[in-house]
Amino acid sequence: MNDQTKAGVIRRLQSVEGHVRGIQRMVEDDKYCIDVIKQIGAVQAALGKVQEIVLDQHLHSCVTTAIRGDDAERREAVIGEILGVFNITNKA
Repeated sequence: MNDQTKAGVIRRLQSVEGHVRGIQRMVEDDKYCIDVIKQIGAVQAALGKVQEIVLDQHLHSCVTTAIRGDDAERREAVIGEILGVFNITNKA
């Protein structure tokens, strides 16, 4: 991951961290449940975006290198890792 992407991911994670603390305060303060649920959804969406960025970087670096390489066992391992992240069984 290049420095700029890493910095962006860290900023996003710090924002998520702050939002989670905010949700905790909302629960402690007995805020309206639907408002808490909406904030949880926002955090999940933010984490989803972080996941997309990290996956994109992984596909364009580690996976690309493995697929272009000569090590068939490594290629299968990398493909298996990706499938495992998404709970997909490799039927090949």
